[in-house]
Amino acid sequence: MHQKFLIFALMLTALPLAAQDIPQWTTNDGQLILQGVPTIPTELVDRLRQYQNVRSASFLDWTSDGKGMYIRTRFGEISQVHRVYAAGGTRQQLTWFTEPMGQVLRREQHDELAITMDQGGGDQDQIFLFDTGTARKTMLTDGTSRNRLVRWSRDGKKLAFQSTRRNGSNNDLYIMNPDRPESAQLLLEAPDNSWLGPADFSDDGRFLLVQQFTSVDDSRIHVLDLREGSLRLLAGGEEYPSANRAISFDRSGSGFYFITNSRGRAAELAWRSLEAEVDRGPESRISNPETGAINPIEYLTSDIPWDVSDFALSDDSTRGAFVTNEEGISKLYLLNTKTKKYRRVRNIPVGLITGMKFNPDSSRLALNLSTSQTPSDVYVLEMGRRPDSAKSLRRWTFSEVGGLDTEDFARPELVHYPTFDMAGEKQRKVPAFVYRPPGRGPHPVIIHVHGGPEGQYRPAFSKLTQLWVAELGVAVISPNIRGSAGYDATYLALDDGLLREDAVKDIGALLDWIAEERDLDETRVAIYGASYGGYLVLASAVHYSDRLRAGVDVVGISNFVTFLENTEDYRRPFRRLEYGDERDPEMREFLQRISPLNNVEQIDMPLLVVQGRNDPRVPASESEQIVQALRNRGQPVWYIEALNEGHGYDRLENRNVYEQASILFFQQYLLEPAPRP
Repeated sequence: MHQKFLIFALMLTALPLAAQDIPQWTTNDGQLILQGVPTIPTELVDRLRQYQNVRSASFLDWTSDGKGMYIRTRFGEISQVHRVYAAGGTRQQLTWFTEPMGQVLRREQHDELAITMDQGGGDQDQIFLFDTGTARKTMLTDGTSRNRLVRWSRDGKKLAFQSTRRNGSNNDLYIMNPDRPESAQLLLEAPDNSWLGPADFSDDGRFLLVQQFTSVDDSRIHVLDLREGSLRLLAGGEEYPSANRAISFDRSGSGFYFITNSRGRAAELAWRSLEAEVDRGPESRISNPETGAINPIEYLTSDIPWDVSDFALSDDSTRGAFVTNEEGISKLYLLNTKTKKYRRVRNIPVGLITGMKFNPDSSRLALNLSTSQTPSDVYVLEMGRRPDSAKSLRRWTFSEVGGLDTEDFARPELVHYPTFDMAGEKQRKVPAFVYRPPGRGPHPVIIHVHGGPEGQYRPAFSKLTQLWVAELGVAVISPNIRGSAGYDATYLALDDGLLREDAVKDIGALLDWIAEERDLDETRVAIYGASYGGYLVLASAVHYSDRLRAGVDVVGISNFVTFLENTEDYRRPFRRLEYGDERDPEMREFLQRISPLNNVEQIDMPLLVVQGRNDPRVPASESEQIVQALRNRGQPVWYIEALNEGHGYDRLENRNVYEQASILFFQQYLLEPAPRP
């Protein structure tokens, strides 16, 4: 049972208050503050314990000898680094940190780890060098700036990374000798409104692939000569913007692999020569009568109409593995880099594949696999003799599911519902995954909208979804409304700028579709979302309060203008590209007009608002002001704030309480029968 202390809202001025006193209590050593939230019954806490103790495991890197691996998993409040030497083998815990980790990457030719970690969710990550033998960590960065995107040179003597240490706002490119942290030097200053980060070192350490990010549809790849200091643009930056993601140099040093949508189609796996022109056969040629130029780019997945989401290259460059995103489902392919032929790997469970890496001798490929019914676990694909062949898939970790029978978990159904506009000559349809509980219904519904805005809901395991379906008996619908990634550039841009509320109309169209489904109860629908999804919860409450019972807004935007003015400096330029520049009078007027805070009088339904005090992305003020405005109008609103969290809850103890509160909230405001007209 939680230790609770009942106090009054006036005692904690950091939280929004109404004219009347709001009951408030704290838990988790005073770090979690719940305002207007009823005491959570002990029987509810006990009933949810199984779901809330579900674990997952994810691959981090191979050990230097290639016989074992480092994984991330949780046995406590925070996920830690463990070492595993065999399939199903004992997990040896190596770290005992009190703060969540970001990136973990093994130092080449060593068994030391570069680890990024911040304090309290504030996104000010520092880089640490962790010795897996002694369990000692050494901070390599300055302790105050934001440092991310670590890349090791092949000999492990150089560490490239992204940092804001120059001025606190620009994400520049740095390099250091990790054995002498004071050697850190600035390589490239990031141009305003863009980020720079390292992608890969060449074998000889002379060249560095540099990734430049400006927006979701404008990213570029450069190669930096570390000896001469020269910089060459190799992908992106054309008249029409394109998204380009650098992966790896090939070991010959003649070119590099990357993922690009530069041809105006799905994101393709490609190889580019470092030479100005190279003839790689008839398919690589560009017809240019004036110059006779030959395309230095080979597009390797031209016949696959889906985005390539990930690629891994073996150390000897003979094997490649790539994953496609086919309406949210991962498909795995193996590539013979010499012949450029690839083959689909069959008999892999349907789900989401991430985090691939070959072991040092290229005989094994590690990957993370999550399905709708099983949490993420680490698998190893044993490779065949041919570069594009495999022998078997072995599961290396077996994450605990709290004693629950995974066969009882709900399976999603992919549907496409019609929305308000046309796609060419046909009615546009929005993809959505529907999880239905057993029984005929009609079932209450929770609409779960993803963040981003360029995110994508994919049917990986979600304990929250399974908990809602099993414990509340509701159907859960997760739509990929316009603006979602994973489809095409046109769909991604359908909510840009002045089209922002068209995404909200897609929610309205989903409500229309729910009304036509016999096993769904249109009179009992709630909506849940985090970050940009939190904004959609509030915007839906503005437009559809008469059709929604309740909403849960987690770290959501309530006013685009105040959000843009108060988000951290290193993020503001990119958010302006996504949402519009509040400094432009016309755009400012539009953003003010559509912001939920300025339309609060149209919200007529209960809300649960969840926030982290240290959130640098969507500041806590966004939640505070909408809560205050709602209370001023007498609207029921529960508010939860964690003093030791940022953009979302990483600590298990905090996440457990907010999930318990959300169940209580839905029980009170969603499950009750609809009132009679």
